[in-house]
Order: sequence, then C-alpha cells, then structure tokens
Amino acid sequence: MSDPTPASTPVTIAVINAGVSDPSSTRLLADRIAQKTVDTLRASGTTATVRSIDLGPLATDIAQGIVSGMPNPKVQSAMELLARADAVIAATPVYKAGISGLFKSFADLVDNDLLIARPVVLAATGGSARHAMVVDEQLRPLFAFLRAIPMPTSLYAAPEDWGSTDLGKRIARAAQELSVMLRSGAGRQIADSNWDGYQHQFGGNATRAQRFLDDVDFTTDLMRLATGGSALPQGGDQADAR
Repeated sequence: MSDPTPASTPVTIAVINAGVSDPSSTRLLADRIAQKTVDTLRASGTTATVRSIDLGPLATDIAQGIVSGMPNPKVQSAMELLARADAVIAATPVYKAGISGLFKSFADLVDNDLLIARPVVLAATGGSARHAMVVDEQLRPLFAFLRAIPMPTSLYAAPEDWGSTDLGKRIARAAQELSVMLRSGAGRQIADSNWDGYQHQFGGNATRAQRFLDDVDFTTDLMRLATGGSALPQGGDQADAR
C-alpha cells in the first residue's frame, strides 16, 4: 500500500442537501457535519473545501432530467461538482418512513461510476425517532449500489436530538471517520487499483469511465448481430458456439 495522503494535500467535500424548508433542519445537520469534518481535518494539518449541492432549487430541473433522461446544464453542473469531490456528505429529510423523493430522484441521475470508492457520511432528519433506521435501511444500500464507501457511523436527528449532547458526539465520530479516510487516501487507492475491474457506463459523467468508439468491442456476438452480421465467429460452427 502506498503512503497516506500528505497532510498538505487539500481535499474537497461535496454536501448534498435535500431539505426544502427555510430554515432547513436537514441543511443544519449537513452543515454541522461538514464544519466538524473541516475542523478535524484542519487539526491534523489538512485543508478542506466544502461545496454545497442544494437540491431544493433544482427540483424542477431534476424532474425534467428524470423524464427526459438528459440532465440540463444546472443538474449537469451539480454532477460535475460531485465528480470532483474527494468525499460526500449526503443529508435528506425523511417522509412517511422513506427518504425524500427529491433526493432519490437526484440519485437516480447519478452515473454508477461517479462515486466509486468515495467516502460518504449518511445523514437524515425527521419528525420522529421512529424513522431513525431509514438511514441504514435506505441510504446505505443506495450508496453501496453506487459503489461508494459509507462511513460506519450514520446520523439521524429527530426534534428532541437537537438539544442533546449525544448528537454532537455522533457528529464528531462520523467526522473523525471521514477525516481518517480522506487523510489515508484509501478511497483513491481502492479506485485506482481496481478501476479496470469495475463495470462502467458508456458515455457517463465520470471522467475516468468515459468510453469512446475505439473502446467498443465489435467482435462480441451482440455487436456482430447489431451490425448485421452473424452471431457465430467467421468460420465458426454450432459446436463452437456452445
């Protein structure tokens, strides 16, 4: 394994906030996590920059992207910001025992390649402690599907949590976990050493996963059929195809 990321190497953290109220408790939780992470990194000699992706103002654009399959420039800009981030803090409100539809719709537009081996802090807010498991039951599998690396500590804040010291302790623990991942460079090492082994999306937003015409294998059975040829290789017979 290579040496850990030097302390002088700056990092960028993208904060995805699906809160829509003003003021937003979801935005408040995301900002507290981000600030604690920045403070933790600074104490260890690493500079961090936070970039926010507020989904509320993008709601109409996200819906149009879902319907058309083509994200417009505003959504594309958010995706590019996400692609350049070294880590992600993802925060969503919980409605009726489920994550925000706005958050899920945005996630549906994210290329499968975009967050490979990216460390992520998962967070949610809701009106009752009854929703606390939504973070691990819905957010964690979602980011696992995207091949990101969710931190062990997930965060959920109900109204009664805001006045407790326990929430601050959990935020500090999650920030420390994210800080360790960023300083070690483990996510980048995982992605770099395994990149060619992952399945990638053709023409996606992830720069490293871009595929061009020269990358297409026209010798496969499917591509031979698509180009008007036979599924069998030149000179092959039925036995060869089995």
